[in-house]
Amino acid sequence: MKIRPLYDRVVVRRKEEEETTAGGILLPGSAKEKPNQGEIVAVGEGKVLDNGDVRALAVKVGDRVVFGQYAGSNTIEVDGEELIIMGESEIYAVVE
Repeated sequence: MKIRPLYDRVVVRRKEEEETTAGGILLPGSAKEKPNQGEIVAVGEGKVLDNGDVRALAVKVGDRVVFGQYAGSNTIEVDGEELIIMGESEIYAVVE
């Protein structure tokens, strides 16, 4: 199944969760923090401006991005994989 977000939204695959801390302590599932990085798998057409023009998004498919801990409260499951839908404004940076 394919997914195409609308307007200025993007679909992100969250980076895998860390299993151990820097000190080597193994974390149980309930103690893990969700990573705030991921890879963009789909982007919308762009943001519709007040004058009706469409501004293209600053990110593209394949970009590795950093977002807030509570960004993208809309999660979906596509082909057994959990994906996040968020607005472009919830993305803080692109990792190069």
